[in-house]
Formats: sequence, C-alpha cells, structure tokens
Amino acid sequence: MSSTVTIYHNPRCSKSRETLTLLKENGVEPEIVLYLETPPDAATISKLLNMLEFESARSLMRQKEDLYKTLNLGDASLSEAQLVQAMVENPKLIERPIVVKGDKARIGRPPEQVLELLA
Repeated sequence: MSSTVTIYHNPRCSKSRETLTLLKENGVEPEIVLYLETPPDAATISKLLNMLEFESARSLMRQKEDLYKTLNLGDASLSEAQLVQAMVENPKLIERPIVVKGDKARIGRPPEQVLELLA
C-alpha cells in the first residue's frame, strides 16, 4: 500500500485550504492535484468513487452548484457514466477536497474526516 497522500485541491475553497493545513500539521506533505486545472479523467473519477465507497456518482457531486441544476444532473434517467462524464467536462461539480491514501479516500468535509486515513 502506498504511503503517498494526495489531495484534490481547490485553493479558493476554505474547506480545501483547511484540509491541506490539517494534513501539514499532522506531518503530511501531500501531492497536490489542482483538479480544476488538470481535471481527472473518467477512469480516475470512477476509481475515486470506489475508494470513497460511494454507490452513486451523485455522491461526489456538488448538487447545490448552479451548474448541477443547469445541466439537469438531478435527472434520475442519467446513467452513472453520464454523471461521471459531466464531472470530467465540468470539474467544478466535483466535491472537494478529496484526500487519497493507498486504496482509501475521504472528502474533507469536515476537514477532520481525512485524519482516519492517516491512522
């Protein structure tokens, strides 16, 4: 299992900044992925969903985001592949921050939730 810690980070998000600070305060210098600049592909998003143990791609989406409503992503007839593709094309929809260690991931909401990855 890899000991590398990765954070999918948006520096403009307070929770993302708090989570990064918390990691550093716990002696972790994570690999930082600025996912808005370098969006994950569909395979990476699918892998993150598995690592987070989410059953639906919607669980990783910012459902209160205007873009979610504009793109009608609440439509129950959309497939998981369509929801994942929406996040590939619009990374702003991805909930943040996501912290990955080994084969596990957690969303830093609240930031303290990522500490269980470090145990």
